[in-house]
Amino acid sequence: MAREFPRSRRLEEQVQRSLSEALRRARDPRIQQAVITAARVSRDLSVAWVYVAPLDPAQPTDQLAAGLERARGFLRSALARELRVRQVPELRFRIDDTSRRAAEMDALIEAARRRDQAGGPPGQQED
Repeated sequence: MAREFPRSRRLEEQVQRSLSEALRRARDPRIQQAVITAARVSRDLSVAWVYVAPLDPAQPTDQLAAGLERARGFLRSALARELRVRQVPELRFRIDDTSRRAAEMDALIEAARRRDQAGGPPGQQED
């Protein structure tokens, strides 16, 4: 089991909070409507994995990823102004598609529930 490091937890919270504010100030509409869902830092604090989700599940994630990649320097410099560390972590973005997958699961469950109520066989597809 990994040992918890209070300093890394504090840094993760600061990264998440600071980047959330920076996203709101960004001029790129692809990333303005994004949410930082989590941040994790490496043991040596040199890398931060930032998990980002679009507010609109219909927003293409490739556009969000491209916007984040383009704004990487802006976001890292915004982070540098907020953090009290010797080295600002390298930012690595990951698209968090948990909400989209949850919506898909909800739709599947709802379709199965409707099928059960209609008395259809289990393998039958709805149109």
